[in-house]
Amino acid sequence: MPDKNQTPQAQCELAEDINTTDSPAPAETQSAEPAQDSMPSIQESLRIAELKASEHHDAWLRAKAETENVRRRAQEDIAKASRFAAEQFATAMLPVKDSIEAALAVDNQSYEKLREGVELTLKQLTAAFEQARLREENPVDQRFDPHRHQAISAIEAECEPNTVINVLQKGYLLHERVIRPALVVVSRARGA
Repeated sequence: MPDKNQTPQAQCELAEDINTTDSPAPAETQSAEPAQDSMPSIQESLRIAELKASEHHDAWLRAKAETENVRRRAQEDIAKASRFAAEQFATAMLPVKDSIEAALAVDNQSYEKLREGVELTLKQLTAAFEQARLREENPVDQRFDPHRHQAISAIEAECEPNTVINVLQKGYLLHERVIRPALVVVSRARGA
């Protein structure tokens, strides 16, 4: 509080001192304002977040559509493969059929000509089997394998027991998978 005995000039100086200590310095107000301007507003932050969310959603939708397209194409390829799986083999069998029909169409054939034609047809058939990876199983003198062979009988023999000694019908494997087991006769020990 100003003193009543003080001169008016002294009272003015005292007021100036009080005003300068209470008010902030001009440098402080200038540095505080730019800091508030550099921070984005809540609305601006929300707008940026919504744009990013929209971009991510669009990218997700595209990826999902691409995945569905790949899955659909794979299913179509599987369906086509199963439908036309035998096409290559059927194409290889057509010349065999043509040879048999040509042999039957000829009248008055000699035995030698007929045999020669059948041998050529067998070669065509064997080539078609090889092309389809259909392999013949002829296990004579091999150990009996119940996964590939079917034993019809067992007879006493000089060889080791469970050895194939006779093949009654050849077996066939397709890519190591048994299509038809070989019908075989196996050996057993003497006196067993």
